[in-house]
This record gives sequence, structure tokens and C-alpha cells, in this order.
Amino acid sequence: MSSRAVSVLFTAWMVLLGVLYYVIRPWQVGLWAALGLSGAAAIVYGVRRNRPRRPRPWYLLAGALLLFVLGDLCSAVLNSDYLAPYDVPFLVDMVYLAMFVVMSMGLMGLARSGWVMRDRAGVLDAVTLILGLGLLAWMFIIEPRFRTPGLTALDQIAAVAYPLADLLLLAMVVRIVLVARWSAPVALLAVGGVGMFVSDNLHLFARMDGFWHIGGSLDIGWMLLYWGWGLAALLPSMVWLTEPRPAPSAELSGSRVVVLGLSSFIPPMVLLFQALRGPVRNAEGIALLCIAMFVLVLIRLLDAMRIHRQALARERMLREAGVGLVAATDIAQVSDVVRDTATGLMPSHAEHRVILALEEPERAGAEREQSGGPRPAVLCRTGELPPEHADQLTGFDTVLSCPLAPADGTSGGHSIGTLLVAAEEDVLQTLRGAMEVLALQAALALSRIMLNDEVNRRDSEAYFRALVHNTADVIMIVAGEDEIRYCSPSAAAMFGREALEGNHLLDLVVPEERERSAGYLLRARQERRGETTDWTVWGFGDRRLQVEVSSRDLREDPAVGGLVITLRDVTQRRRLERELTHRAFHDSLTGLANRALFIDRVTLAVDRARRNGTIAGVLFIDLDDFKDVNDTMGHPVGDELLTSVAERLKGVLRPHDTAARLGGDEFAALIEDSAGTGAIEAVAERVVRVLSAPVPVGDQRVPAGASVGVATTRHAHDGDELLRHADLALYSAKGEGKGQWRRYQPALHEALVERLQLKADLDRAVAEEEFSLRFQPVVGLTGGGTVGFEALVRWEHPSRGTLAPGEFIGLAEESGLIVPIGTQVVRQALATAAQWPTRAGLSPYISINISARQFRTPGVVADLLRELDEAGLPAHRMMLEIVETLLLHEDEEVWADLAELREAGVRVAIDDFGTGYSSLSYLRQMSLDVVKLDKSFVGEIALSAQQRALVEGIVRLANTLGLEVIAEGIETQEQRDILADIGCPYGQGYLFSKPLPGTETFGWLVDDIDDPTAH
Repeated sequence: MSSRAVSVLFTAWMVLLGVLYYVIRPWQVGLWAALGLSGAAAIVYGVRRNRPRRPRPWYLLAGALLLFVLGDLCSAVLNSDYLAPYDVPFLVDMVYLAMFVVMSMGLMGLARSGWVMRDRAGVLDAVTLILGLGLLAWMFIIEPRFRTPGLTALDQIAAVAYPLADLLLLAMVVRIVLVARWSAPVALLAVGGVGMFVSDNLHLFARMDGFWHIGGSLDIGWMLLYWGWGLAALLPSMVWLTEPRPAPSAELSGSRVVVLGLSSFIPPMVLLFQALRGPVRNAEGIALLCIAMFVLVLIRLLDAMRIHRQALARERMLREAGVGLVAATDIAQVSDVVRDTATGLMPSHAEHRVILALEEPERAGAEREQSGGPRPAVLCRTGELPPEHADQLTGFDTVLSCPLAPADGTSGGHSIGTLLVAAEEDVLQTLRGAMEVLALQAALALSRIMLNDEVNRRDSEAYFRALVHNTADVIMIVAGEDEIRYCSPSAAAMFGREALEGNHLLDLVVPEERERSAGYLLRARQERRGETTDWTVWGFGDRRLQVEVSSRDLREDPAVGGLVITLRDVTQRRRLERELTHRAFHDSLTGLANRALFIDRVTLAVDRARRNGTIAGVLFIDLDDFKDVNDTMGHPVGDELLTSVAERLKGVLRPHDTAARLGGDEFAALIEDSAGTGAIEAVAERVVRVLSAPVPVGDQRVPAGASVGVATTRHAHDGDELLRHADLALYSAKGEGKGQWRRYQPALHEALVERLQLKADLDRAVAEEEFSLRFQPVVGLTGGGTVGFEALVRWEHPSRGTLAPGEFIGLAEESGLIVPIGTQVVRQALATAAQWPTRAGLSPYISINISARQFRTPGVVADLLRELDEAGLPAHRMMLEIVETLLLHEDEEVWADLAELREAGVRVAIDDFGTGYSSLSYLRQMSLDVVKLDKSFVGEIALSAQQRALVEGIVRLANTLGLEVIAEGIETQEQRDILADIGCPYGQGYLFSKPLPGTETFGWLVDDIDDPTAH
């Protein structure tokens, strides 16, 4: 049966009994007993049916109703005679008073059962009110009756006890109404209590007059008591009265201040009233009552101040918590702030535990659908919590559960979790409001963080979705059978079609690579590691594309459920990488291997030859006079020559041999798997022979002769040593002439060591100025007489003696030491010439050889003129001898420097004329002073008519251009006579004198002054 039906039936039953009570007077006693017993039975039944948290207060109320029925039955039996005065024995009064005690205990239990902490403020307010009302009741109700003549002691006790008991009863009812949540059971308890209060007080007056009997209208108040309290117990909401609820507020509200004020004014107002009407009765009692009420009010004010301070402290802590929660950026920080704040709010002695339990979105959504919103903050038992939370709160009986639900906030007012605080129940009741505020702040912070995370997640999803849809890479999700389940839109650009879903991935791979690709997919699933590899696939238009493939196994991810394959088109990049790799190891001009690749292959070949017992050889090839080709014909011609040499070299070698260009005009060849050194030397012979033929370049035929150095693994233990041996052999071939090859011999190593030692000695010689000069006279071939000297440098080596220029000038040119050596030669030569004797018409000049490298040194003209000035020698007494290669570059700056020297008075001679290219053109273009005829022309002039005619033509050409001619290397009188006959004016050579030390040139010049024909 439903609670509504039970309530209706009970009400009907009570109404029926009430009607019968007034209609059938003989049955009034029984019907009255039935009314009281029905009310008590309803309370007991309601407790059993609704099972409140604390049933004891209800049972006490039921017991009080039974005592009330018992007292009424006894009173009714004893006063059954309506004509006799009403009289209640003392024992019956004791039953009634016991009923009041039991009833007060029940009502007090209901008033306090919702919280375990003591409501000190409520007690103080209630005591103050009871004292004030009790004084009024004493003055105007009790005392008049108490002092009525003829009352027995028992009547006087009843006159005092019953009003006080009713006041206490009324106070308990009012307390329940004020502190309990308003509901139907609370209203029914109030109706019953007020009905009893009114009926009891009216009954007291009637009893004192002796005219009250059962069956009067006053019984309606007691009927309301039976019906109201019984019906209150039958309603299901009666359980709220004993459920934990927020502690009653101890603050002094306006209504409480009014009540306390009026109660406090009652004693002085009573004194005033009595003083105005006559003598004051009970002045001492009233004064004591004033003092007691003043003390109570003062205690109440002190408690209010203490509570206010506590509230301010909690507000400050909550404000600080709010600041910390606003600054929190993740859930962990929120949890830390909540725990710290909850600990700070707790009393120092209270044990507690705090859990911030967040709900999963699915679970929270289901609870919202079931409950329609977040749960209110409640006190509950630990066992009522979910197991995972109850285990964490073991050792605590009571838990305050505060929902994390910001009202009208970012979560829509729905709970996103629960703040669980476990402690003693009285502590939790005290801090309930503060914990709810803390939970609200935490909910706001968590909602903000979750909202930010959700926004970031959605932004991230949108970002990555945009990346997937716009990236050039093709992203696929592949199922277990290598079937494409998803393909990004970029597949259209790579494969010519976007809808690849349902196709087999390996069908996109070229046939020859499908097996390897299938193995890659198998490894990706078994080893679960995303290695990267390259596939060749059929692209748009059946083009073969090279793609870089990477994978990630996301089969366990419910959002993916497959293997994620990423394809990136790297066709152009791989082609570029191959091209760059080829360029890194091949010469860009000839296409041959470069130095790095050649050295690597030589190292491998030496190791392979050692293992196989074969012989490997290296040829170092250097083109002869290649610099002259570049200087005279230009670099484009030189490049064509290098390309042709590379083609000839590849034609000589076997397919598995390696040809390389090491740089400039240096080539190399690696001969592998040779049975002996003879085969390698035969290759060197063929190389020299093939390159000896000129190379046709345009309309010209350019010489391509080369020198070759040969080394084999017979004398080398590793690749580096083999290369060094080949370099030494090339050096030997260069030293012995052009267009030939030489094999490495151990003696070459000694020569190299000697050369390195000589270079070190040359560095020292420059620093210590170990160079000296020899002077070879230049004489007139017809009239005799010395016109000048050519300065020739010598190296006075400390251990090897005097070294001629041919032994160290080449090394000085290579090392750059020729510049400081040339500076020392110029300074010594000018100093010596400045001391030579002169006579009228004869001032011998000094002729100094200057290298091309020295002449190209910045500021060389200024340096030469400064040396002349410091030596005090006129400029016309210095002649500079330059080689014609200095003029081959058509360098405007060089020609300008030569012009500046000639303008200053210095004469310029071209040395070794006839040994270079196109020398005659420079005689026409350049304003020179002297042409020095090379000794190679002079040596055969007496033996060859053709050579004589050639020399004669050169002399005539020089004379036509206004140039003087000096013949070098004259060693016989016949050579002198022929040169004199063809008109060559000057000469020098061993016929006249060998090079002289500087000290001997003075005697030579003195003799020449005395007799010009002596030489």
C-alpha cells in the first residue's frame, strides 16, 4: 500500500473516532483510548515503514502518547461522576509529568538528530526565551493560581509544573520548526504541539476551578496531537528530520536579536509594572533572573563574535584558495590547492582525509540523465560511497560529499566530480558551508581547465585535420589484409585518383618490389616499430615514383584501428641525392672519379690485392706544359684538352679499372687484379704513347704530352703508401724530362727526404741571408769593352757548399720563398754596382733576373725604385730580366708596371727569348729594351745554316724594332764571330768569363777601362 493511501486511511480513521467520541458518550473513555493508541500505533508503524536514520526520538513520542492515554484513562475513571468536583490524584499527575519528560526528550531528539554537534547558540536563545516567558507565566498565570486559598500542596505543584512543562514543550516544537527543513511532518508536529499547549493551559484553568470533565471541546487540541504526530510519522518525508543537515546558524539574525531583546526586557518591564501598581513581589527572584538573562545574552554575544572571527578566517582561506585555483593550469594543481585549503579549514586536532574524485564523462552524463542535475552536498556514511573511494577513506565513518558543479557555469550546472572530506561528524557539520564554497571554486577551476583542454583538443583536431587534408604526403589507414580503409585527399595528386579505399596497398607497388614491401608491412605489425624505407609505386600516368614510406601501428587505438602508412614523394629528392653523391665523388668536368673516390678505391684495392695475392698499381699522370696552354689559348681550350685526355685515358684502361682526375692537370689510374708489375708498366707505356699525340681543339692542335709515375703494391703496405710512391715516381719522371714514365724505386724516397730537408734549409737560409751573388760580364762583340754584368744568385749552404740556382730556384718558386730571395738579390746587386768604377762614356749596368711571382707582388715597382734610391744608383744602370711567361696573360697591370719602370729609366730585357709561345708578337706589342737570345740558339749556330738564318732573322727583327740583342751562352770564338757578322751587338758566356764574385768585378772593370779590347 502506498504512503498516500496509508495517510488517507489513518486520517479517516481518526476522524471517525473523533466523531464517534462526541456522538456516543457512553463509549467516550474507550474511544478516547482508541484515539491515543491509534496515534501511538501510527508512529510505531511509520518508523518501521520509513526507517528513519534515528528512530529513538519517534519511539519516545509514541511512548509519551501512551503515557498520555494512560493518564487520561485513570483521570476519566476517577472522575466519571460529572456532578462531583474534578480531582486528579498525585500518582496520575506523576504519569502526566513523566509524559512531559518523555515527550520533551523525543522532541529534543528530533531537534538535534540532524546534527551531532551541540547547538550552543540555540540552547542559549531557547533558555533566554523560556526564562522570559516563564516569568510572565509565573506572574500572570502560575502565581495567582498558586496563591489561591484552599489549594493543597499537590495542587500547587501541579499549578507550577504543568505550565512550565507546556512551555518547554512549546519551546521544543518551535525549535524543530526553526531548525528543521520545512516539510509536512514538521507542520504536523507543530499542529499537534500547539494543540496540546492550548488544551493543556485551558485544562489547567478548568481543573483549578474543578469544573472540567471528559468530552468537552478542549479535547480537540489533544485529538490534533494524536492525529498530527501519527500522520507525521506515516509520511515518508519524516526521515528528513533525522538526516544529517547543515548546522544551525549561530549568527545573530534580526529576528533573533528581536527575540533576545524582548526576552531580556521582560524582567525589568515586570518590575516596572509592579512598581507602578503597588508593592513589588518577588523582587529578589526577578533581580536574579535579570542577572541570569544578562549573562546569557553576554555569552551569546561573545559566541557570535567568536563565530564571526572564525567565519572571517574561513573566508580569507577560501579567498586565497580562489586565487590559487584561478592560477591553476591542470587538475593536479587544483587537487593540491583543494587539499591544502581543506586542511587549513580543519581544526588542528581533527584527523581528516580529502579526495577530489573526478567523474568520467560517460558516467557523469549517465548520472545527469538519471538525476536531472548534480547531487546536493550531504553527509553520508563511508560504506555508501563507491568501493574505489570507500577503500581510500578506511578508518572514517562519516564523509561530507560536495558535488563539483558550478551553478550556471561552464559545465552547465552539472556535476563533474565530487569533493569527499572525511572527518568527525561534528567537524564536518561545522565546515559544511565552507566546503561547499571550496567545492564550487574547485568546480569552476576544473570546468575552466576542462574547457580549455576541450578547446585546445578541438583546435588541435581541426589543425591536424587541415594538415591531413592539405599535406602533400599521402596518409593511409591499412586493415589487416593490407586493404586500404582510408586515404587522404593528397592521393589524387600522387596516384591520379583519390578514392583508393577498398584497394590492396601492394597493388600500388611495382611488381619487382612487392615481396620486399609485404615484408615491411609484416615487420611493422609484428615488431610494432615504425622504420622508414623507400618503395617504387605506380604514380599518375603510370609514372614510376619513389616514395618514402613510414608506418605506425595503431590497431589498438579505437579511433584508428589499423596500420597508418605515410607515403611521401621523394622522386626528385632521391634523384638529386644521387646526383649530389655522384658530384661528391666525381669530377664535374671530365666525369672521372675525384680524389676522394679514388683514394677510397685505392684503399680497398690494396686490401683486396693482399687477400687475393694479386698486384694493384697506381698511375699518377701530369700533363706537360698545361699551364702554358691555359695562359696562351685560354681556359676553355684547356678544359677541352682535359676532357679529351680523360676520354683517351678511359680508352686505355680496362672496364673495371678506375680513372680519376685529382685536380688541375693531374690524373690518376688504378689498375687492379694484375698478375705482375709488367702489365701495369705496359699500361703506363700506352698512356704516354696515347697522350703524346696532339689533341685537336677547334682549328688548333694542342699538345697533350704527359709524365707518368707508376707504383705497385709490391713496395707498398697500404693505400697511403702506394699513393706516396706514385707521387715520387711522377716527380722522378718530371725531373728527367717530359713525355715519359718512371716506376717507383726505393731510392726515390731518399731523394724526397733530401728535397724536404733542402726546403727546411731554404727557410733557414732566407732568415739568415745565406745567399751570395756572382756577376757574369756582358761585352760588345765587335768593339769589345764591358757594358754590364748579369747578377747570378748562389746559395752558400753550410754543409753542401755553394749551390747553383738550378738546385734550389725551382723549390723556392714552389714554396713562395722566391720573393724574399729576390729582394735580397736586388739589394746586394745594387749595392755592388754602386761601387763599380766608371769613366766617361762607360757606366756598366747591373742586370737582375726577377721572377714572375716576385713581379706580381703588390708594390713591386715602388720597392725597386726605393732600393735604387737607397743604393744611390741611377735608374739607367739597372736592367730587369723578365721571362716571357710574365707577358702571356696580357695582364694590363703588369704592362703598366713595366711602363712605369721604363719611364723611370730602368731598362727591361726579355730573357730566354725563343723558348716560349708567340714571343715575336710581344716584341711588337711591348716597348722592351733588350732581347736576350737563349743559348739553345747559340749552341748550334756554327753547325746549322738553318739555325744561323733563324738567329739572323731575330737580330734583324730586333734591330727593326729598335731593340738591343744579347746572345747568351757564347763559348767559342767561332760563335762570337758569326754573331758579330750577323749584327748581334752584345754577348755573354764562358768565352769571355765565368760568373765572378763581387770583389773580382772591380779588377775586371779596371782592366777594361785601361784596355777595352782586353776581354
